[in-house]
This record gives sequence, C-alpha cells and structure tokens, in this order.
Amino acid sequence: MELTRLIRPVVEGLGYELWGLEYRVQRTSAFLRIFIDGPEGVTLDDCAAVSDQVSGVLDVEDPIPVPYRLEVSSPGMDRPLFESAHYRRYPGARVRVRTIWPVEGQRNFKGVIESVEDEAVVLTLDDGEGSVRIPLESVSRARLVPSF
Repeated sequence: MELTRLIRPVVEGLGYELWGLEYRVQRTSAFLRIFIDGPEGVTLDDCAAVSDQVSGVLDVEDPIPVPYRLEVSSPGMDRPLFESAHYRRYPGARVRVRTIWPVEGQRNFKGVIESVEDEAVVLTLDDGEGSVRIPLESVSRARLVPSF
C-alpha cells in the first residue's frame, strides 16, 4: 500500500514501530488511523509528534484524493492484528477475528492463538468446537481480547 510506504519511514525515523493502518474512503472524505508502538509504550505527546510529521509528508505527497481526517494512536490492550508477525508475537492470546468470506461456514471467531503457519492463523475456539485454520488473506479485522 502506498500509504504504508510513505508513513513507515517517518514513524520509524521518530523511533516508533508502525503497528498498522486503518484507511477508509467515502465519497467526499477519508479517515486514516495510524497505530504506533514503542518499547516504553506510547504517550499523547508521541502521537502528536508522529501526527505532525506524517501530516507534512501527506501534504507534500498528496496520496489521498479527498479531504481526510488523520488520527495517530497506540494499539492499546485490545490491539488490532494486521500481519502474521503480530499473531506470532502473541501465542496463547485470546483474539476476536472477523473474516471477509466464510471459513468453515462462519465469519466471526473467538479463540486462542494456537499457531501461525503458511500465512494462516490456527485458533482453538472458545465455543469448544476444536480449532480452525483461518487464512490471513481472509481476515477483515482481528483484535486481542484483554483478560482482566
């Protein structure tokens, strides 16, 4: 994605990890949320610094053809999972996953990350129905479920 290519060097240059992007375009506007992380977590000042720098790059490069709203955030405790490395980082964690198309007859899953293999995540399902292998390309949204 062009946005990732533009944003990643800015975020990493400031000393943070680009955790992921959420980008939605409507007819007359767009919304871009950038998730950043750091070894000591992320503060409001960190988010503001990244927002200022990214805004400058987006203003110059102009990759978004409509007016947009930019938000920079920490992934938080219920962090979204965007890529296979994110699932690998949290083995044994509880997650909610929604897929674009049905996998084994359903699109919503809640379970524990068992493994990640061949660009798919294997979950042990909370409903006691065993496990399911979900191709990462079919995932529309996935988040950690914090336990308190």
